Amino acid sequence: MGKEANPRREGENEARATASTIRISPRKLGLVAQSIRGLSAEAALSQLTFNARRISGDVKKVLQSAIANAENNHQLDVDRLFVAEAYVGKALVMKRFSARARGRVGHIHKFFSNLTIIVREREETK
Repeated sequence: MGKEANPRREGENEARATASTIRISPRKLGLVAQSIRGLSAEAALSQLTFNARRISGDVKKVLQSAIANAENNHQLDVDRLFVAEAYVGKALVMKRFSARARGRVGHIHKFFSNLTIIVREREETK
């Protein structure tokens, strides 16, 4: 009598992982996400391991989660996975202020981002 299950949003040969409210601006996170788009899963992991940006460790965790989801939940072959999509969205903005001279205010915006990574299994080539 319960509610029907949600239909699966991904295809049969792909898996997804998300991270919400990451404390970095979407613009900076988008640069790291763009650097791994289209790479094989193994190459993307090594790219993120040696990336100098602070946020690359968090992106690596999300990618590892997507790979684990593909292996454990959808029984996909890990060696044939590649990063099909990696996109960034805006989350909340914390608004703060800093007192300035003559009773004025300096606005400070602390941006948060959402990250989604979708890995897909490559087709076998003959």
